[in-house]
Amino acid sequence: MNAETGSEADFRPHSSHWGVFTAAMRDGELLVRPHPGDPDPNAILQNFPAALRHRARIAQPMVRRGWLEAGPGPDPRRGRDEFVPMAWDAVLDLLGAEVARIRDRHGPGAVFGGSYGWASAGRFHHAQSQIHRFLNCAFGGYVASVNSYSSGAASVIVPHVLGNYEALTKHNVTWDQLAQHTEVVLAFGGMALKNAMVAGGGISEHVERPAMKAAHDRGCDFILLGPLRSDLPEEAGAEWIANIPGTDTALMLALVHTLVAEGLQDQDFLDRYTTGWAVFERYLMGREDGQPKDAGWAAPITGVPADTIRALARRLHGKRVLVTVAHALQRAEHGEQPVWMAAVLAAALGQIGLPGGGYGYALGAIGYYGRRANAVPGPTLSQGRNRHGDYIPVARIADMLLNPGMTYRYNGQTRTYPDIRMVYWAGGNPFHHHQDLNRLRQAFARVDTLVVHELAWTATARHADIVLPATMTLEREDIGFSSHDPLMVAMHRITEPFGEARDDYDIFAGLSRRLGVEEAFTEGRSSREWLRHLYARTEQALRELGHPAPDFDAFWEAGTLALPQAPDDGGPWRAFREDPEANPLPTPSGRIEIFSETIAGFGEADCPGHPAWLPPQDVPRAGTPLHLVANQPATRLHSQLDFGEHSIASKRRGREVACLHPADAAARGIAEGDVIRLFNERGACLAAAHLTTGIRPGVVQLATGAWYDPEDPAEDKPLCVHGNPNVLTRDVGTSGLAQGCTGQLTVVEVERFTGNLPPIRAFDPPMTV
Repeated sequence: MNAETGSEADFRPHSSHWGVFTAAMRDGELLVRPHPGDPDPNAILQNFPAALRHRARIAQPMVRRGWLEAGPGPDPRRGRDEFVPMAWDAVLDLLGAEVARIRDRHGPGAVFGGSYGWASAGRFHHAQSQIHRFLNCAFGGYVASVNSYSSGAASVIVPHVLGNYEALTKHNVTWDQLAQHTEVVLAFGGMALKNAMVAGGGISEHVERPAMKAAHDRGCDFILLGPLRSDLPEEAGAEWIANIPGTDTALMLALVHTLVAEGLQDQDFLDRYTTGWAVFERYLMGREDGQPKDAGWAAPITGVPADTIRALARRLHGKRVLVTVAHALQRAEHGEQPVWMAAVLAAALGQIGLPGGGYGYALGAIGYYGRRANAVPGPTLSQGRNRHGDYIPVARIADMLLNPGMTYRYNGQTRTYPDIRMVYWAGGNPFHHHQDLNRLRQAFARVDTLVVHELAWTATARHADIVLPATMTLEREDIGFSSHDPLMVAMHRITEPFGEARDDYDIFAGLSRRLGVEEAFTEGRSSREWLRHLYARTEQALRELGHPAPDFDAFWEAGTLALPQAPDDGGPWRAFREDPEANPLPTPSGRIEIFSETIAGFGEADCPGHPAWLPPQDVPRAGTPLHLVANQPATRLHSQLDFGEHSIASKRRGREVACLHPADAAARGIAEGDVIRLFNERGACLAAAHLTTGIRPGVVQLATGAWYDPEDPAEDKPLCVHGNPNVLTRDVGTSGLAQGCTGQLTVVEVERFTGNLPPIRAFDPPMTV
């Protein structure tokens, strides 16, 4: 990528989840320049040039041959069938008839509106907004999903015990506060820059690395607790305590036990700002079960020496301490517990609500956490009203498709899975997000029709019955906006669409026309007219604040617009600390609920009324002696543009890289760069080995996002030759409370692969007839 060969006038503004940039086409080559005001630009931008016209792009509408010949219905050939190209009018006629059939025969309870994923930084062409608006117009509603794979457990437990999730993550401790005030950062699971480098709606300034460096240079101590040393950047100068994966709750319990046993807890804070401490303390000190949760108890569970735990607890007393918990910790069995227990630890230290202190849940997990909020709203496309109202926790899609009519527990309710006949997906790739992919293949085989809008041949598109080619963000106009980034971006179209690709909006407009709901969906506006309409909300808000408020044409010509931001005042948590009676938390007690009568009343054995150590079932044993950490990738956002140059360059021999400790490698005869096979009872995949002392012995790490590439799709459990760890992870919920995703951790064995290396076909288009 050479961004210096184009003239300045050629470059036009655009945005992505991984950064604001300008781009130009010169002699058929895409040139990309990061936003000049970004102190730490994200190299994921380098994926755009090679991806733009890659062979993996979908050039025209396709229909799966088996569905076209036999009609709608369950079919195990999904994922390995041929496709038939069709003209747009013909395929929209076909799809319109199928949508009408499902609507008229089965109703809105038979269609699942998928679209889970990071579709676009643009607020109008955001695929989730487009598809949900369409389904509400066409069906009057649909079966939706709630929560996220990223924070499924946290987003359910937090409202019960801490109140508003948005307030905890977005209106609490900022990076500026950390740089100026924090004395100790206790980072459970770290604050990996690869996670903070992305943000929904776009990001113009990546401030995390400079903030951590400023704090460290000032004398702040960063303490990383987790199996991967890379989960804090070098600039933090972190001390590394490598506990066993999934044992953070036990470690936190032991820290609090030490504080209490030595009289170091802030009892005044606990008495004034929390409820249920006495109940929890009985458990903590062992008065309930005869087992104190002390450092000696925690040492064999966590792999951290008891003296280290006790010394760490003493270091925290009297300091401005910020406790952070990565999303990763709650993507595991009993994922609710570390989120809850970290709040108890922060409360015991008495730092909650102070500048740079307290509990910064998920700080560093995503780019718009830890930043000031914008003082004005941004453009938002109304999705309409879902009058059907049924939903599932997002990570339970395979359970739903495989078990219609089965009951399950969620957030105190007993719910029933609907009977889904059509899955309509626009934006996102469940063959990245979901676990136990062989089970997911079985689930998708059971529906009547799977429709996918996609720009490239992901595994989800390969399993679809109708595939509609969608534009990439560079091929359309939009407005980039994040609620916590001060720059609004006029996203100009950089190049023409690939092949016959269309915007999701145009696809749904054409489909709406065939279903008689075009006016309800489009409201008579073109895409550009929608941008003008949506921008007016921000323009009006700016005018009311007395801030410069250019009209749409002036904004579009300028390319960017600096937005005013709210003050960094600590938000609801600072107000709560200053006066808990006048500013109570939105919990039943108005306080931090260390013991929750509500949760206790749900009667879930796997989520009791106070945080507790609940031993996981998925632990190393004979046959699967290693922990697998399946974390987020560094060179792409989830699986997006895995075929881009930056992502491809991170692979070895074309395969994803798995990290393991030299001692574990030596015991298995594995050398640096070897292709290895990771396997358990659910499946197997290949990866390239990288040996490092920056990982705890007994742990192997393989990032998610490599496109699923089965060697023989006809097999029940085919080998993924590309390195997708979700052929190995378990498809079970965190607990009966949240039913969140548990894909972060599982157990595997690893061996050197000695056979003939199978070719990688993940980015090759499927066969067509």
